[in-house]
Amino acid sequence: MNPLRWSFRTLYLLGFLACSGLIAFALYTQYVLGMDPCPLCILQRVAFIGVGLVFLIGALHAPRGYGRQIYSALSVIVAGIGIAIALRHLWIQSLPADQVPSCGAPLGYLLETSGSHGGLVGVLRMVLSGSGECAKVETILGLPMPAWSLIWFVILGCLALWAARNRHA
Repeated sequence: MNPLRWSFRTLYLLGFLACSGLIAFALYTQYVLGMDPCPLCILQRVAFIGVGLVFLIGALHAPRGYGRQIYSALSVIVAGIGIAIALRHLWIQSLPADQVPSCGAPLGYLLETSGSHGGLVGVLRMVLSGSGECAKVETILGLPMPAWSLIWFVILGCLALWAARNRHA
């Protein structure tokens, strides 16, 4: 049961289970602990779902050869997007109070009225620019939520790279 000798399928299933657990924890913090997600938190959840789907499809497919590198590249790209969003979120949280952007409209409203905001690209641009609710720091075990997201995106990206390069897999 040496984890260094686990198969590609097992490692990708582990990645999928980790993503599922992270989404379950995010829903727990929202509905039980009352920590409402800001738009950047929601985008990080979408990135975790994306990485999880790549892990699930890779685990079910269990390719050989270059297929592993393709799944690894997809996983790392989606995890990289998540890393970028988490870093942006941490940067907004580090701003002094006088430089924090004002609170914006909820993400649901922005998506419903996306036509007047320049379409989906315009909405993403608005969300990534940040808003006041994204600057609110709520910690879990001493770290803000985006820091935990950043750590997990890095772990998941490394797991994908390890699974693709593991000779024993």
